[in-house]
Amino acid sequence: MPAGDVIEQPDRPWNRGLLRRTNERLLLDRLRALGTASRAQLARETGLSKPTVSTALASLAAAGLVHEVGTLTPERGRTAVLYAPDPAAGYVLGVDIGRTWLRVAVVDLDGAVAARADVRNRARTSTALAGLVVDTARRVIADAALDPAAVVHGVVGTPGVYDPARRRVRYAAHLPGWGRAGIVDRLGEELGMPLEVHNDANLAALGEYTYGAGAGSRLLAYLLIGTGLGMGVVAEGRLCTGAHGLAGEIGFLPWPGGPKPERLEDAVSGVAVVAAARRFGMSGRLTAKAVFDAARLGVPAAVRAVELEAERVAYTVAAAAAVLDPDLIVLGGGVGQGVDLLLGPVREHLRALTPLRPRIAPSRLGEDAVLLGAVATALDTARDLVFEHRTAGT
Repeated sequence: MPAGDVIEQPDRPWNRGLLRRTNERLLLDRLRALGTASRAQLARETGLSKPTVSTALASLAAAGLVHEVGTLTPERGRTAVLYAPDPAAGYVLGVDIGRTWLRVAVVDLDGAVAARADVRNRARTSTALAGLVVDTARRVIADAALDPAAVVHGVVGTPGVYDPARRRVRYAAHLPGWGRAGIVDRLGEELGMPLEVHNDANLAALGEYTYGAGAGSRLLAYLLIGTGLGMGVVAEGRLCTGAHGLAGEIGFLPWPGGPKPERLEDAVSGVAVVAAARRFGMSGRLTAKAVFDAARLGVPAAVRAVELEAERVAYTVAAAAAVLDPDLIVLGGGVGQGVDLLLGPVREHLRALTPLRPRIAPSRLGEDAVLLGAVATALDTARDLVFEHRTAGT
């Protein structure tokens, strides 16, 4: 017998327990995919015997993981009881930290929102921002009428890249002090739950893949164009983050078109749109949204600024297409919401830049892409945690 092989001994109690838990997890996962099902349907779907299905469903119901949701009476045969996963078996917290807005949501295991808050980020220090995140999360959990212990996992989306070895965020230039050591640990400690921290563009890409325009894409590149510029990449349903979590930091690429050495982020972000509009003659308190709104009204300076932005976005798309060969590039973020003005010119400029022709689409999730990506990521982990916790010792 080769080294490492194990002889199966079904009479051992731990083997019976492992088999039982494997069957329960198989049924729960299949039930989650189906939504609702009867014992007979689950037996057909999984290949398990009806007695095995009945025993596993009874155990899952006793653990609070599934519940009866009704009956089905066929034209012939007996009435069947329908089961579904119990969405209230656990909850997750999703957080999107942006320069202007903080978005927080609590959702159940089915992904239904129990409570949500969108608040202005007026914090100017990392300490104030951490306090805002904690206070808002606590309020959202209270609004959902939940015991905080019911929220089993949280995911935070933030500009920059989280360094797990140093336990701090790097490259979050638009959030002063946010890279200070201890900030992330403080969030987890004060909220009393395990937290994951991910780059916002990565989460937006995953959100778009799971719930939006990227469904079914083999390789999705999501361009987050807002206060800064980022890119998230999802290949075959999995995030590509690189050796150090820096994959997709396209904003660090050099931009050759300026009067002095610049980064691509300096040329393509919302800040660049406003700067271009001022150069072309607009004045007053401007935002990228205001420039796009003025362009829709035909204001010449705004139109020129948007045209310049389309040219630079096309350059960004060309770079992403050459490196990644994506089948879809999604334009998102604050500037991406001006896609009605950008999409046509971007495609036109792209034809002049490269022979590559990736499909380009607007974000379907809009400003919720990062938050929904955080929720999707948290749910993947939480479903495992809840199952392990509730079936422990059975």
